[in-house]
Amino acid sequence: MATYVLIPGAASAPGYWHLLEDELRARGQDVVAVDLPCEDDSAGLAEYAQAAVDAIGDRRDLIVVAHSLGGFTATLLCERVPVDLLVLLQAMIPKPGEAPGEWWANTGYEQARREQDERDGREPGDAVDLFYNDTPPEVVAEAAKYERGQSGTPMEKPWPLPALPDVPTRFLLTRDDLFFPAEFMRRVVRERLGIVPDEMPGDHMPMLGHPKELADRLEAYRAEL
Repeated sequence: MATYVLIPGAASAPGYWHLLEDELRARGQDVVAVDLPCEDDSAGLAEYAQAAVDAIGDRRDLIVVAHSLGGFTATLLCERVPVDLLVLLQAMIPKPGEAPGEWWANTGYEQARREQDERDGREPGDAVDLFYNDTPPEVVAEAAKYERGQSGTPMEKPWPLPALPDVPTRFLLTRDDLFFPAEFMRRVVRERLGIVPDEMPGDHMPMLGHPKELADRLEAYRAEL
């Protein structure tokens, strides 16, 4: 039995993972959805990583799945506990010395988003469309209860490692994400990981819109270990 360690993105309670948790448990796996101190102004990336370590406890056979901003936390976690596989799910990929708040400019995100909005003929600022354009409306309505505030503290200090962790890593890209456009993410993955991402349908929140397919993908990765 593997343990899937699910690291949320910004301003997110662990409840965002509940549909994926159900799918993975139905397949006989253990799941830990990490509760990050995202509203605590005293907590930075080190505290986020420690929260994950504490949630894991003495579990082993770990597959870490990181979403969005969670990429900064998960890569630190891999230096603190033995990890069999890191799966970056539409996640931000750090580089040494880069603070999360600098990632946007360093990757050319704003220009990529403007170009995507122009291609789509979409007005910027529609949060529901931006994050949930491929999630059923009833699931979107329920997701509101998992929203949290997000402190700016973890955005300020540089990611502290000299290199990305030496852990088997896969990047799973969702093709229909309007927040992190696919063309932009393919480039970032190529530049920062040197790999071609795997792709699946879905918006920025595939754990809600496509939990079964996401579980199938993760289990396929596990079978290859």
